[in-house]
Amino acid sequence: MRRSVPPWMWLLLLLGPVGAFALNAGLPPPPSDVDRRTPAATAAGFLDAAHARDAVRAPQYLDLSRLPPSTQAEEGLRLARRLVVVLDRTLWLDFARIGREPAGPGERARREVLGQVATARGPQDIILERVDAEGGPVWVFSADTVGAIDALFAEHGSPLLERLPPVFFTRPLWVLEAWQWLGLAALLAGAWVLGQLGEALALRLGARAAGLTKSGWDDELLAAGRGTMRHVLGAMIAATGARLLMLPPPAQGALDLGARSIIIVASALFLLRFFTRAARFLETRVAQSPEGTDVARVRGLRTQLSILRRVVEVAVVLVAASLLLLQFEAVRNVGVSLLASAGLAGLVIGLAAQKSISTLLAGIQLSITQPIRIGDTVIVENEWGWVEEITLTYVVVKVWDLRRLVIPITQFLEKPFQNWSKVSPDILGTAELYVDFRTDVPAVRAELKRILDEESKGLWDGKAQGLQVTDLSERTMKLRALVSASDAGKAFDLRCLVREKLVAYLQAQPHGLPLLRAEASPLSFPEQKAPGPALVPARPGNSARVEPTR
Repeated sequence: MRRSVPPWMWLLLLLGPVGAFALNAGLPPPPSDVDRRTPAATAAGFLDAAHARDAVRAPQYLDLSRLPPSTQAEEGLRLARRLVVVLDRTLWLDFARIGREPAGPGERARREVLGQVATARGPQDIILERVDAEGGPVWVFSADTVGAIDALFAEHGSPLLERLPPVFFTRPLWVLEAWQWLGLAALLAGAWVLGQLGEALALRLGARAAGLTKSGWDDELLAAGRGTMRHVLGAMIAATGARLLMLPPPAQGALDLGARSIIIVASALFLLRFFTRAARFLETRVAQSPEGTDVARVRGLRTQLSILRRVVEVAVVLVAASLLLLQFEAVRNVGVSLLASAGLAGLVIGLAAQKSISTLLAGIQLSITQPIRIGDTVIVENEWGWVEEITLTYVVVKVWDLRRLVIPITQFLEKPFQNWSKVSPDILGTAELYVDFRTDVPAVRAELKRILDEESKGLWDGKAQGLQVTDLSERTMKLRALVSASDAGKAFDLRCLVREKLVAYLQAQPHGLPLLRAEASPLSFPEQKAPGPALVPARPGNSARVEPTR
């Protein structure tokens, strides 16, 4: 607390010699490195001396004329220590705005207001005043400011700081003193530990509460919060506890900026994880419900959730990035300037991003109309495959040979393509064979039935099967075996199996595979024949049969 001056001391001052009224008469002459010629020099010199706890230089920057000369040395160092704590805690001096001339125009010729410190009674001005001293006028902290130091320290300081050794008040790095660096390290470690414990406690209580309900949404919410909640709690604890360290405004601002950034990033990660898990949970619930037997409905829902999740992810990332950037003054000023010219900027961006916007809208339209869904079997660009992934801009088709075909999403809205599983994945397949005219078709039909019943290995779904003569040529007839399967993949394997088994069956038949037939016609011979064996003329109706090598 501020020490009161006895009335008799003021009487001695009034009756004392004229030299007693000199500036800080109780202090020794100022050292040569004490520069008080300008307000900027006084402010910088005081901060340097006060942070160094220099008992000789620090009091020289204060107007101690209201104190008895016998106590000015001791009280001056104490008040200087308190004032520097208040300035570091509440007022960060901008030296670009502090005068650098011995005297300024008008009121500034004798007074320089460095700033204001908030108090319970209202703002308190921190003033530098130009006073007369030996050797000429100098700038010092005014007597009114010195008189308010104890009251300011009572609100913004701590008596503990006056008990620490001077070594703790050095500035080893940046604007923080040694004790503040130690306190900040302890605070960050404690915030990390408390964040871990807080998350574990919250998850345990949440798990008990979730066990009382049958809904699975609370479980997904807790699972999404695992790993992100600790960062939010730790950042809040660090930002709150930093107030006890009385950090300078730049350090406190940097810590608050880091804490807000961590909270924004952690919240964005939580939302992304929650929407991902929610989409999977909803898809699983639908698949396990009675409606899950409707494959088309399940695929449609899966496609809608996939595209909706991507839209939400893009929105969350954009909002989080905007909030992070808006914390910086330069980016905020740019944003205000852009808003001022929003009409022109919107027109330019709209023209430049016309293709991108149309692609984005096409992706949203595809999720609503659903001409294709994830898992559908399609033929596009003369390639047969399955729809593996649908994004807002492109579709990935997994080709049968494991290649990936990446197609712009607009192509599925502008060009025709085949979707084999639009309504249902059930599909019909055919196997065509060329056989001889004397082939026993009913026997082949019976063999097809046997193959499907006994050797299809679960590929045939039992819904459709048949064998028909579909075409004739001058030498062969064409048989078409019709089979059904639950999806295109099984249909392909089933067609190959039927083709293989029927060919093996026809090979074992006497008139199964096609035969090449030739007919010989009579020939006329000349009257005189060359010496040699006699030729037997061909009889009408004789024919030669040539059987091709099988």
